[in-house]
Amino acid sequence: MEQSILVVEDDDILGDNIRTYLSLKGYEVTLCNSAELALEQIKRAQPDAVLTDNSLPGMSGHDLLRKLVAQAPDLKVIMMTGYGNVEDAVQAMKEGAFHYLTKPVVLAELKLTLDKALAADRMERTLSFYQDREAQKSGLQALIGESPVMQTLKHTLRQVLDAERRMASEELPPVLVEGETGTGKELVARALHFDGSRSKGPFIEFNCASIPANLLEAELFGHEKGAFTDAKERRMGLVEAADGGTLFLDEIGEMDLVLQAKLLKLLEDRSIRRIGAVKERKVDLRVISATNCNLEQMVQQGKFRRDLFFRLRIIALKVPRLHARGQDVLLLARHFLAHHGRRYGKPNLRFSAEAENLMLGYSWPGNVRELRNMLEQTVLLAPNEVVQAHQLNLCMTLIDEPMTAPAPMLYEVPRHEPEAGTSLPDMERDLVCKTLDRTDWNVTKSARMLGLSRDMLRYRIEKLGLTRPDKRQW
Repeated sequence: MEQSILVVEDDDILGDNIRTYLSLKGYEVTLCNSAELALEQIKRAQPDAVLTDNSLPGMSGHDLLRKLVAQAPDLKVIMMTGYGNVEDAVQAMKEGAFHYLTKPVVLAELKLTLDKALAADRMERTLSFYQDREAQKSGLQALIGESPVMQTLKHTLRQVLDAERRMASEELPPVLVEGETGTGKELVARALHFDGSRSKGPFIEFNCASIPANLLEAELFGHEKGAFTDAKERRMGLVEAADGGTLFLDEIGEMDLVLQAKLLKLLEDRSIRRIGAVKERKVDLRVISATNCNLEQMVQQGKFRRDLFFRLRIIALKVPRLHARGQDVLLLARHFLAHHGRRYGKPNLRFSAEAENLMLGYSWPGNVRELRNMLEQTVLLAPNEVVQAHQLNLCMTLIDEPMTAPAPMLYEVPRHEPEAGTSLPDMERDLVCKTLDRTDWNVTKSARMLGLSRDMLRYRIEKLGLTRPDKRQW
């Protein structure tokens, strides 16, 4: 596809030479001899880049540049100027020009400068596309759930965002997001960034447990060439990469005490020093951290700095575990079922009532992440449109306690008042035994009566050590 260049030059000979040269190089070139004509041309079709002389009849090149920056800030403008007016060209770059060329113009240099401008434009458009796409799947709308605990979390997030809109961007306080693994702490951090005042800046995410402690400092703060054995070139750290945006530090409890001190200095002074550097650099970023650890307990044990703990949790948010969110389990399950169904070409999948009862009663030790990943396998292997309970590959061996919210039973089971001194395991054993006896040890029917899947009932039979009275295999 040909890229279009608008050339604004009142020297007819130079303008024709530039148009002829660039046309031979594959560009589509439009030539105007005044800034006024150029603005009219841009109203009809915006070019990919503009090459303009500084000295023009009527409106000057500087005036044209200012109007273009106001109307189309992403448009790349290259200024041409006489040798004695280099200061004007430098001023033009400060006002938004991409580059400048001095006359007489070397056509090969002109093409090289244009190529750089267009490459920069393509890169910016690509980054903008990915940033916009990332923003669309982030924000408060990504936090799926209508349970009371999720409504409370969303209300708190809206309060924080509303307060921050009235603050200067550089004054945004740190936020600590707490919750079990897999609950969605990253989504909370993304909501704060993409719905906040720094949404146009970068969102840099880093897991403090992902690399060894001795490499963590260089990854975060960068290093100078020769700072250590493998430092063969200067490298910018993630803190500098997040300048103007948000740095999200996941698993902050895994950071060692030495690096915690540097992080505290970053929060206090808004400055960093690369490894091996002499000077400090100022940075403008917002820090959001997350942890599944009990940081208060770590502070008491001397494993986490007390001053850093209080600095990080100026705003503290708690993400609830999935099992505490009630019917949100089904909202999320249907969302993931539809999402994976689109990916694998199975758009009409739905759960059976037994499958939904099973998911409501399961304790979800891996939280939302476990639900999402489990359903991907379920969708991949689903033989028909109705997903049955036995197709849900739940990790029964990871359940440390009885399910606190059992699924509603599909059939009524006779209930008896427990005798004094009867324990919960004894009651469970008695209920399972009576149900199995009532169905002549038909595990499938018994599971339906108890509101369980067949696999869950088999697990309980094995756990309780039950065998059929006549010793036949069930």
